[in-house]
Amino acid sequence: MSGLFEDFDDIADLAEGLDDPVPGARIMAVIDLTDSADPAAIPYLARAIADEDAGVRKQAAQGLTDFDGPEVAAALVSALTDPDPAVVAAASVSLTELKDPTSGDAILPHLGDANEVKLTACLAGIKELRRPEAMTPAVAALKHAAPGVRAQAVGVIGWLQDETSLPALQEAAHDTDVNVRRTALAAMGFSQSEAAQSALIAALTDPEWIVREAAAETLAKSGGPSCIPALRGALADDYWQVRLKAVRSLGKLGATEAAMEIAPMMDLPVPNLRKECAAVLGELAVPATASYLKKYADDNDPDVRKNVRWALERMAA
Repeated sequence: MSGLFEDFDDIADLAEGLDDPVPGARIMAVIDLTDSADPAAIPYLARAIADEDAGVRKQAAQGLTDFDGPEVAAALVSALTDPDPAVVAAASVSLTELKDPTSGDAILPHLGDANEVKLTACLAGIKELRRPEAMTPAVAALKHAAPGVRAQAVGVIGWLQDETSLPALQEAAHDTDVNVRRTALAAMGFSQSEAAQSALIAALTDPEWIVREAAAETLAKSGGPSCIPALRGALADDYWQVRLKAVRSLGKLGATEAAMEIAPMMDLPVPNLRKECAAVLGELAVPATASYLKKYADDNDPDVRKNVRWALERMAA
């Protein structure tokens, strides 16, 4: 008698459903193969990704998200030129879920593809695999006409965390596209070099606030004491989001000299900003800021109250 938790049926038996003339039945076969979580199902799912029915192909592309390795990557890359955009979208998402570095073997040859959608997906897919061979094509992709391609290329470079890539990231920090600039600045977080810090400080005056925000945040990782004056200047930014990241970075850098500039920001009507200011004032523990904190010990926002009370307790201790 079969046990309650009997193993899935033989994978070959499940795969017989892929030959059913009804597309719905083939979709169910793909789902069963996916649910098996058995690597032996991969060749069958790879076959289904070339099915004549777009619904089956999409389900196969989605199902391969639960698997990994070069064979999975190869099947997903092949789906990136599918005539149905939904299949391409599903394959693109599944590519980003790959974790086995050997999966990159199937992606690397396509990092110079002329197809913009395919190139974008392949760059996104290989990013977290951290394959050093991706550096050269990623740098080349920074010259691509499509901003989406350039942004993904910057992501690849950033994940490789190679100091030799800084010139490329510095150039990308001046890209015409705001998202490319923001991504390039965030990617500099691995480096504590003077070149990275200078690029981030310069970006605090970028015309787009989301770029300034990224620069202010990344300076907590790449910056040192010499960047504190620039971050103090960012406390007066027109956007509270930029101010918040500047406050956070000043706290991480232990900039006690900025405490009395941060304290008055407790009066701003932005709960998220008050919460951050209270936390940082607690970290800096400058007694003169206590009077600003006490006004918000009973703030309407529970997170602000919690941070204020913690900050005051830390100062008292």
